[in-house]
Amino acid sequence: PQEQEQGTEAPPGPGLRYNSPLVQVSLIGLVCFCCPGMFNALSGLGGGGQFDHTTADNANTALYACFAIFGVLGGAAHNLLGPRLTLLLGSLTYPLYAASFLYYNHRKSQTFPIIAGALLGAGAGLLWAAQGAIMTSYPPPNRRGSYISLFWCLFNLGGVLGGLLPFSFNYARTDAGSVNDATYGAFIGFMLLGAALTFLVLPPARIVRDDGTRATRVTYSSVSTEGWEILKLFTNWRMLLILPAAWASNFFYTYQFNNVNGLLFTLRTKGLNNVFYWGAQMIGSAGIGYFLDFGFASRRKRGLMGVAAVALLGTAIWAGGLANQLRYLDGEFPDKIDFKEGRRYAGPFLLYFSYGLMDAIFQSLIYWIIGALANDSQILSSYCLGLINRMLCLEQTVKHIYIAQINL
Repeated sequence: PQEQEQGTEAPPGPGLRYNSPLVQVSLIGLVCFCCPGMFNALSGLGGGGQFDHTTADNANTALYACFAIFGVLGGAAHNLLGPRLTLLLGSLTYPLYAASFLYYNHRKSQTFPIIAGALLGAGAGLLWAAQGAIMTSYPPPNRRGSYISLFWCLFNLGGVLGGLLPFSFNYARTDAGSVNDATYGAFIGFMLLGAALTFLVLPPARIVRDDGTRATRVTYSSVSTEGWEILKLFTNWRMLLILPAAWASNFFYTYQFNNVNGLLFTLRTKGLNNVFYWGAQMIGSAGIGYFLDFGFASRRKRGLMGVAAVALLGTAIWAGGLANQLRYLDGEFPDKIDFKEGRRYAGPFLLYFSYGLMDAIFQSLIYWIIGALANDSQILSSYCLGLINRMLCLEQTVKHIYIAQINL
């Protein structure tokens, strides 16, 4: 994306203003709290809250295949429609996805969930394109870091609160395999609230910062230009070294959600676990960010120490995961663990919590390295992130196709 300055005016008075970057970034954070945040909580139940995970796997295959396409087209849509309408169209696909699993609770047909997954892939491309433009253009340049932290805190709180929904609505259903209709209804309600909040988002021309400057207007490159710039990154050997880490950064989600949380625990405990899983994400991202930005050494030394720390921690956590997996090599775990079982629950819970912690630390490190390699070039940085996002969508698509073939 490219920025265009919109001019200055007299500094506004003190206090919160509807047209301030703080309020508008908080609004986009709340939209993502209600939509992608709740989607994360729903996915974290394993199989979209269903006993049989096949339907969710097929829906997610369609989702990420479409996301890989609309992740590029979303920028063109934002240029044409502006942030409010782009956010609205994207956010409306989230309640449709949750509604498809409510439908599946009564009609065991995969058609609606798969179509809803494809539409959500398109909608997510629109929503995240608008989010990226807002986070790039609305905050003042010297405060972007704190505004990004605010956004990610609000976003991840959606996963935390979303974990409480299935825990509370299914608390007495200790032997159930799928969540009840009220759980899906609550997810749909929050997602519709997120779509409604998009009407409050202002265009950049109406945003006035505290120093009187107006927000910059972000214009995305054309699809062909963005595609060409991303392809040129394959000539950069440093970016090529990052691609394996980018490919691996989201590959484990289906295993953690379906084969750990979805398989080991009772229905109500799955929701409780997700509260701590997404809470661990907030702790992990804040911790590694402070470690990497703290000026106790040169940037290169901090990066190397960060890589070493993540490698050691990741090895220890996944070694624990291997030890846990050896208990049920056949993929069956009939004696589900409940959070009231004390010592029997403590070990698997700590493992799942550590998975969430490691996810945030690993991904934050990757983005920090990209920022360091970009040498403060906004264009290079944006295209690097575009390449990483395309890789993540491709990885997710391949993963879900592979899982679907295994389940045949």
